[in-house]
Amino acid sequence: MKTKTLPCPERLRHVPRQFSWIDQRLVRNRHIQGPTPRALALYLFLCTVADAEGLSYYSDTSAGALLTCSGSVLRAARAELVAVGLIAYRCPFYQVLSLEPKAAVPVALAPEPRIGDVRSIGEIFRAMMEVPK
Repeated sequence: MKTKTLPCPERLRHVPRQFSWIDQRLVRNRHIQGPTPRALALYLFLCTVADAEGLSYYSDTSAGALLTCSGSVLRAARAELVAVGLIAYRCPFYQVLSLEPKAAVPVALAPEPRIGDVRSIGEIFRAMMEVPK
């Protein structure tokens, strides 16, 4: 069983005043402008499947199959959403972030390893314990 960790605890989402998990500020504050339709589809998917803390446990394989996109397309969509601050990602967890004004702490995560990279267990543990700068 995987241990639940929040990639970005300082941006924990809360149910907005309106009735839905899809925060209306996504449109009002123009967060919806910029990301590609594929990235926005991934965002909608993550909002739909995330738990109360915004975490999703779906693997890239499962998410890609449900969104009918390849792994490289899914990774590109994820990178877009991370870049604009809508989600955080720390393999294997996605976190849908709050749309509150950004805190002084940037949402910078360690780069994810490419599939096939060889890393020692010590490197993996250090990366897991690393605090964003």
